[in-house]
Amino acid sequence: MGPKVTALKLKRQSRVLEVTFSNNNHFNIACELLRVYSPSAEVHGHGNPKLMTNKRMVNIDKITPVGNYAVKLHFDDGHDSGIFSWDVLHELGRNQATHWEDYLARIKAAKASREPLIPLNVQFHDASKD
Repeated sequence: MGPKVTALKLKRQSRVLEVTFSNNNHFNIACELLRVYSPSAEVHGHGNPKLMTNKRMVNIDKITPVGNYAVKLHFDDGHDSGIFSWDVLHELGRNQATHWEDYLARIKAAKASREPLIPLNVQFHDASKD
């Protein structure tokens, strides 16, 4: 078992989880990266990771401790089945650059987008009611 998490701080406005470990490593991990690399069965499938798209604006609503070895992150898109052990958080933090490169390459190869499907600040007009 690797280093333990000694502090977690959610920065909702910048959509970043700040994680400090017992070995003094400190990482700012984007909520989007945490969501697309969630250790859940939904994301990982059966050994064939599913590409998560449209998650650039995802945020964390709640963090629930799981024993003294992990946390469950509750994302605002409804995903909450991933349990992030200290080892998983440390690996994601330590290898962020590689994970981002891989994720962006997979998005490009799939001709997909990181952008939300419906912009949150757009008002829609229903022409059928005119």
